[in-house]
Amino acid sequence: MRSRRFVTTLFLAAALLGAGPLAAQTVKVGFLTTYSGPGAAQGDQLDKGAKLYLKLNSGKLPKGVKIDLISRDDTGANPDVAKRIVQELIVRDKVQLLTGFVWTPNAAAIAPLTAEAKVPYISMNAAGVNILNLSPYMARVSFTLWQSVYPLGQWAAKRFKRAYITVSDFAPGHEAQEAFTKGFTDGGGEIIDAVRIPLANPDFVPYMQRVKDSKPDVLFAFNPAGKQATAMMKAYSDLGLHKAGIKYIGPGDITTDEELQGMGDAALGVMTVHHYSAFADRPANKAFVAAYKKEYGEKLNPGFMAVGAWDAMDVIFSVIRAQKGKLDPDKTMDLIKQYKNPNSPRGPIAIDPDTRDIVQNEYLREVRKVGGQLANVELETLATQIKDPWKEFNKKK
Repeated sequence: MRSRRFVTTLFLAAALLGAGPLAAQTVKVGFLTTYSGPGAAQGDQLDKGAKLYLKLNSGKLPKGVKIDLISRDDTGANPDVAKRIVQELIVRDKVQLLTGFVWTPNAAAIAPLTAEAKVPYISMNAAGVNILNLSPYMARVSFTLWQSVYPLGQWAAKRFKRAYITVSDFAPGHEAQEAFTKGFTDGGGEIIDAVRIPLANPDFVPYMQRVKDSKPDVLFAFNPAGKQATAMMKAYSDLGLHKAGIKYIGPGDITTDEELQGMGDAALGVMTVHHYSAFADRPANKAFVAAYKKEYGEKLNPGFMAVGAWDAMDVIFSVIRAQKGKLDPDKTMDLIKQYKNPNSPRGPIAIDPDTRDIVQNEYLREVRKVGGQLANVELETLATQIKDPWKEFNKKK
């Protein structure tokens, strides 16, 4: 009996010793971004935004709960790579949530996996309008091009008669073209020509020359931000389109905050419609920018992708808190549909419960010099708490 009690005591002691680490509830989150290749600058923005939020808010999780952020490199717009990585994250790493992605094709590729495995995915940036229709376990906190570009087209039609369109030749570029065309022509404007530029290794000079030769009143452009935005701006400047009286407009991708200083004075006066500017004077944004600069360097500005990552992490934290770390996928999706945040750096945001898409403000902005540096200055709120117009126009009857 004494021997049996001793053995029992040993087992109890071993169990208690093991209870410490086992008591902690770890939520595994698969984080996918672009760390290598031409899109690494955009992927770095997602990485910085997500990890800054995690660092500053880890104490806001329920007691005993922690997040294991498992980061993976999709290498760029590579759907096959993205699908393989997500399969590994679901099967091998047993992730309970997925987030990230710069690129729409990658997010679309993993949609069937999220539905089959019932693993919720929150898009930090991928903006294709149809992505969320591919799986009921997907939501988005970034944007769609229709949200910014359709109001921009309406605004432009009141000021210009003839427009030329140049967009990158992939799904978001096509959507930007469609949205601007509808907004501009509905307002009485004329599209005199449109061209789609290859996504890989583009040379913008011949395309800008074609624009100049066509003599439009306004050039609407879209590219996937980063270095391509700077290259397109340089071609616009070098060929003298501004001096020829051709106004340059587009969504926020063409003057993204983290690239803006490298564009030089050619960017001055460029008009965009977008949901975020690092120079907005909202208190939540000032605090976010200050924290970002403290963490990554005073010369660095966060762009809209960093904010998308920040807000996605806020959604993740909110569903973890609501479930005290024990996540059920269907409950998670129900909670995401109810998500609202009045104090995002970009302003008030919410998730549309019917579409699982972002609802947010869109701001008319102009590139000006503020304190000796280029800034996207918000002039007015062009659209207040706008849902994705494409989904509004294409509601199922």
